Amino acid sequence: MRLDLLSALNAARAVRRAAVLVTDLDGGEARLVTDGTLAGDPLEEPIRAALRSGRSGVVEGTRAFLTVQVPAARMVIVGAVHISQALVPMARLLGYDPVIVDPRTAFATPERFPDVRLLAEWPDEALPGLGVDRYTAFIALTHDPKIDDPALLYAFDKGCFYIGALGSRRTHAKRVERLTARGAAPDAVARIRAPIGLAIGAISPAEIAVSILAEVTQAWRQGIA
Repeated sequence: MRLDLLSALNAARAVRRAAVLVTDLDGGEARLVTDGTLAGDPLEEPIRAALRSGRSGVVEGTRAFLTVQVPAARMVIVGAVHISQALVPMARLLGYDPVIVDPRTAFATPERFPDVRLLAEWPDEALPGLGVDRYTAFIALTHDPKIDDPALLYAFDKGCFYIGALGSRRTHAKRVERLTARGAAPDAVARIRAPIGLAIGAISPAEIAVSILAEVTQAWRQGIA
């Protein structure tokens, strides 16, 4: 690999930017495409598909090989609740390393969440140090506007690929009013998945966790590129 391409690939990795190395299998020529230069590329659609799947391979009908580099997805869970207890081990099976944020020290305890990165802090204190970005699934579960609302506003600013919040449609309507009053743009508020999770008839905390992970996976596979 050319040194300039290797340097560019490492630079993209350092700032958590998706990148694809496109190599001509006949001539050996290569070029780098990032998520910032993808629009209008001759192989835009197959590259987008490769980014969504995270898989490298030959583009069908061509002699182009795509080497895919996608940042590892992150998960931030605001709320040390029963759903979170079920969600964390499931998320780990899918390759996430969840972080839980909740200033309520009665809930955010190592006994309830062993071997989990747990920040018993308010969102405005905890979130800036977590590297939240567009490759982050952001899940708000406290049902407390004092905690969830500022956290959601932060997620909007970071462009998280998934933003979900617990609550009924009535609860969410009030949430929309509050966030709008605090200056959130309508298109940002519309990105909140609420009621959170795919509609599978979930009732128990574990079932709700399954529905959330299904929705997160759907958002990742369909919308990351």
